[in-house]
Amino acid sequence: MEFFTWLNTPVFELLGKPVPWSDFLGNICALATVYLALRRLIWSWPVQILGSVLLFSASVSAHLGGNASRQVVIIAAAIWGWTTWRRSQQEKGEIRVRWATWPERIGLIAALVLGTLGFGYVLAVGGWSWNPYPDAYIFIGSLVAMYAQGRAIVEFWFVWLAVDLVGIPLAVMGGLVFSGAVYFVFLVMVIVGMVDWARRSRQTIASPTSGAATLDGREDPPGA
Repeated sequence: MEFFTWLNTPVFELLGKPVPWSDFLGNICALATVYLALRRLIWSWPVQILGSVLLFSASVSAHLGGNASRQVVIIAAAIWGWTTWRRSQQEKGEIRVRWATWPERIGLIAALVLGTLGFGYVLAVGGWSWNPYPDAYIFIGSLVAMYAQGRAIVEFWFVWLAVDLVGIPLAVMGGLVFSGAVYFVFLVMVIVGMVDWARRSRQTIASPTSGAATLDGREDPPGA
C-alpha cells in the first residue's frame, strides 16, 4: 500500500497542477513505447505494459474511469501484440508493414464509432467518468490502434493521431497536465512514424522479396 501511495504523490508541479510519480513515469514509458514502435522493436510491447500499470494508478487518482479501464485492456492487448510479433519473428524473422485493405479500414472506423458510443453510454450511466464520451473515445481508439499495430497496418498511426487530438484537452481538464504535455510530443512522433511506415510499406509492395521492415529496425538485404 505504501508503494501505491508513493506512486500518486507529486514529483513536481506543472502550470500549478501536481504531477504524480505514476503520471510522470507512465508517460515516460508511453513515449518510449511510441519510439520503439516507430523503430519496429519488439520491446515496445513490454514497455507499454509497464507504462499502462503506472497510468492506471494515475487515472484512478484523477477519477478517469474510462482511461483507467483503458489501461487494463491495453495490457491484455499488448500481451496479444507481443505474442503476435514474437511468433512472426520466430517464423519469418521479420514484420512486413502494409496499408490496410478497404474492408479493414471500414472495420476499424466502425469499431471506433460504435465502440465509443457503446462504452461512452456505459461510463455515463455508471457515473465512472466526468467526461464519458471523449474518455470512451480515447479508450476505444487505443484498442483499435493496438489491434492495427499488432497486424502491422500503417493506419494504426492515424488512429493514434486521432486519439492524441482528443487526449490533450481531456488530460489537461482532468488535472493530468503532464500527460497533456506528453501528448504534444506524441503528435510529432506519430507523424514521423506514419511517414516511415508508409515509406516502408511502399518499398515492400515494390519489392516483396527484399527490403522488408524487420522487428529490430534493420532491412534484409536482397536475396536474404
